[in-house]
Amino acid sequence: MNLIRNAIQTPDGTILESYHRHDHKTHIDANGKEYMIDGGLSYIRTSVHDDQLSLALYDDEAHEVQRNLIKWGSYGINGDQPIHFETVAKMDTDHIKNVLEHCKNVAPAIRQCMAEELRRRLSENK
Repeated sequence: MNLIRNAIQTPDGTILESYHRHDHKTHIDANGKEYMIDGGLSYIRTSVHDDQLSLALYDDEAHEVQRNLIKWGSYGINGDQPIHFETVAKMDTDHIKNVLEHCKNVAPAIRQCMAEELRRRLSENK
């Protein structure tokens, strides 16, 4: 199984999500404890408080779950915007095509989800 989401939820409801290797995020919760996550889709490293909730998911989830959780970072159509992340479900069809055609280092689970999303969209338009 491949990791498709690396996230935790803290007791105050804050969701920390790590998108890529060494994407270290921290949060001081309302309870005063510090929570952290790191590793993106390469590995899971989190704080070890007994009151945090793991939101990690793997590629054995149904496509409908994956398309709404897997996120892709984009710098905009011209590559000159601040990075923003959006789910595969919200990505434009042409954007998905371009990622699959031009980006060589896409994690296998993300590539598979995008290819399946594209296949489903194209079969709906027939």
